[in-house]
Amino acid sequence: MTFAELLEQVGSMGRFQIIHVMLLVLPILLMASHNILQNFTAATPGHHCHIAIVANYTCDDNFTDVLYCQELLRISIPVDGNQQPEKCLRFISAQWQLLDPNATTTNGTEMETEPCMDGWIYDKSVFTSTIITEWDLVCGSRTLKQMAQSIYMAGVLVGAIVFGSLSDKFGRKSLLIWSCLQMAITGSCAAFSSNFTMYCVFRFLTGMALSGINLNCVSLSVEWTPTKLRAAVGMVTGYSYSIGQFILAGLAYVIPDWRWLQLAVSVPYFFFFFYGWWFTESARWLATAGKLNQALKELQKVARINGRKEEGDKLSVEDLRASLQKEMSSAKSTHTAADLVRTPSVRRISWCLCFVWFSTSFAYYGLAMDLQNFGVSIYLIQVVYGAVDIPAKLIGFFMISFIGRRVTQASALILAGLAILANIFVPQDLQTLRTLLAVFGKGCLAASFNCAFLYTGELYPTVIRQTGMGFANTLARVGGIVAPLVQMTSEYLPSLPLIIYGAAPIVSGIATCFLPETRNMPLPDTIEDVERQRRSRVITDVGRKDKVPLKASRLEPLKEII
Repeated sequence: MTFAELLEQVGSMGRFQIIHVMLLVLPILLMASHNILQNFTAATPGHHCHIAIVANYTCDDNFTDVLYCQELLRISIPVDGNQQPEKCLRFISAQWQLLDPNATTTNGTEMETEPCMDGWIYDKSVFTSTIITEWDLVCGSRTLKQMAQSIYMAGVLVGAIVFGSLSDKFGRKSLLIWSCLQMAITGSCAAFSSNFTMYCVFRFLTGMALSGINLNCVSLSVEWTPTKLRAAVGMVTGYSYSIGQFILAGLAYVIPDWRWLQLAVSVPYFFFFFYGWWFTESARWLATAGKLNQALKELQKVARINGRKEEGDKLSVEDLRASLQKEMSSAKSTHTAADLVRTPSVRRISWCLCFVWFSTSFAYYGLAMDLQNFGVSIYLIQVVYGAVDIPAKLIGFFMISFIGRRVTQASALILAGLAILANIFVPQDLQTLRTLLAVFGKGCLAASFNCAFLYTGELYPTVIRQTGMGFANTLARVGGIVAPLVQMTSEYLPSLPLIIYGAAPIVSGIATCFLPETRNMPLPDTIEDVERQRRSRVITDVGRKDKVPLKASRLEPLKEII
């Protein structure tokens, strides 16, 4: 009896699985809020130098004489090429001649100017407070904004490495509970940061916690779900992340202060921490860890919740030992990250997934990195970016269910790359078309992410599944860290960032074609299972080429060769 048959005996998709998945997706709802939180908490409002050169009389947010302020701004701040006040320069002395209506506006660089010595005045019509206005991360310090996001993504990367391995050793439930607590504490502490350095430290720890939540929520949902319904569960998980983007837009609109917004998306994880103790540990993991008694209790608990108490009571440790012999034998050997490249099949899987995860995250954050560049309401574009996920992931779900994981993954990546590359040939003045192509590309990448989580969980065996998921997430976070750096290449060629963002998904889509299909296939429990499935596919392919059934006598020499 396999684990799938044991799961069927205690209820493969009953009340337990429904409640289990519903509770697991709640922490994922706010994951998007943390991933793209700096679109709002680190938004850069309009600003110019603080004016204090005319009899110590200044214009600030509380000044009511608008006409006087406009005149003061005209004589104090130079204008740029677009006839807008310079953001980082001011006149050393008042230029009274500029008040003459017949005077020709002169570019500020032809007059004596100096950097902003007394701070900045910010436009607070949209955001009352951000980390930019809090610590003046503009002009010479503007790169610190990107640094803060890179530090957060570095935390997500470290978390993927650390929590991926630890959950394979200590279990999914324990690490999920710890990650929720860490997210709640460090996210809340970030809201009370007194300086930029403290803020970055807590954001790094928050990023680590996010990886732990992500990895273990996906594993617990997959490992308690029957094969035929894994795609549906994957769609529910993916949609919860999409809905989280709507939640973030709504919260940011209602809460324009960055500290309160940071708290709003962090405090709920205290609630997730408390109810996380109810979660049922993966019986698959318990079996591989040699904890048969606890695995039996968990299966009986599931049977009781699903209304199959009698079937659960019939199970015994001896039954589990006989049925889960593969899982128990795998526990005798220690599995490390080296197992990801030790055997041919797993090595090929790991190599191809490197491309898939890196390019999906790389292109995704390349598109979603700075919503302010669209020139429209930041809240509106956030809603549009979230809305496109709904049809994209729905189409992806049907493709995953009826066509297969491999085709879905490859097509989503290639279409995303083509959409990004197409923007190279669209003139800058056609902003609507450019935005539509970017939104379409983002939808394809969202579908790619959705498929990648399910596909990766199905490709790796139970004994190294979390290690493999951690490895895949590591590559994704490297892509997220590198994405902002690519924007710098626009100084050499304006279209170069789009070329790089577009080429990466296309190459990864081609690499996906070398992965095996997992639709309607049982989850592999050991590395030997993966190798056995590969041999089975090779034998099947040879049989198809021969166009005749392969008899047992013909299989033996072929197996020896393989």
